[in-house]
Amino acid sequence: MSEYIAAIHKDKDSDYGVSFPDFPGCITAGADLEEARQMATEALRGHIEVSREYGDPIPEPSTLEEVKTMEDFKDAEAFFVIQIPNVKEKKVRVNITLTQSDLRLIDQRARKRNLSRSAFLADIARKDAEHRC
Repeated sequence: MSEYIAAIHKDKDSDYGVSFPDFPGCITAGADLEEARQMATEALRGHIEVSREYGDPIPEPSTLEEVKTMEDFKDAEAFFVIQIPNVKEKKVRVNITLTQSDLRLIDQRARKRNLSRSAFLADIARKDAEHRC
């Protein structure tokens, strides 16, 4: 399990913004802290999945001490950790059987979240496992 730091920023009349020191350009927001955490988890997992698909390197997580010294994160209101399962884990190709309507639904939902079909299915499985633990 890899743990990446998420930084919370909050302006007076805005949502809670979240950014990631190890992934410049990966940002999200939430109306409250819980929504910000949920959105951050989804954004980071999606960002890492797309990076993997394009063969981009996945950085090692920075420590909180390192992040606190970074200029862009000195004004963060809070930090929290997003856990990503096995960032370096090898992918395995599988063959599954679905109805055409189920496949269309999966593809529609994946597109809405800017995820590949594989990333969407893996994300749904992880979320289901987290809720059942």
